[in-house]
Amino acid sequence: MIAKQNPANTWIVDDDSIYVYGLKKLIGMTQVDTLLSHFINGLEAVNALKSIKEDHLLPNIILLDINMPVMDGWEFMNEFAKLKPQMRKNITVYIMSSSLDLNDLLRAKNISEITDYIFKPVRVNHLKEIFDKLPQSYDQQILKYGA
Repeated sequence: MIAKQNPANTWIVDDDSIYVYGLKKLIGMTQVDTLLSHFINGLEAVNALKSIKEDHLLPNIILLDINMPVMDGWEFMNEFAKLKPQMRKNITVYIMSSSLDLNDLLRAKNISEITDYIFKPVRVNHLKEIFDKLPQSYDQQILKYGA
């Protein structure tokens, strides 16, 4: 019997509604089975992370912009680092930014929770690579503690 694979849970944290619309269309072109959630700033995403009580509801991937109002991507990452020890699921974070500032790139490289820095606009083949890196069963990302 083949086990049914649960869809990936993808969060987009970006205040640019036009870019997010296009990104959702590109993700659709990858034909990956994913649930998409969108947050317009880091604070909304942090509050959502804090409110989740079951690990399987946590995102598998966060696509994070840097420059946003209320709470930017760097502030989000500071809060994410504080929450991460309480989460029993690996969450992959990708910075997706139009910033070409070398300082932003170096800063991202020095944050262990950030997997990669991707320059906007992202291409569909790059999105496919991101989703291909996920485990075959997204449930495998829930970590086992104790034993």
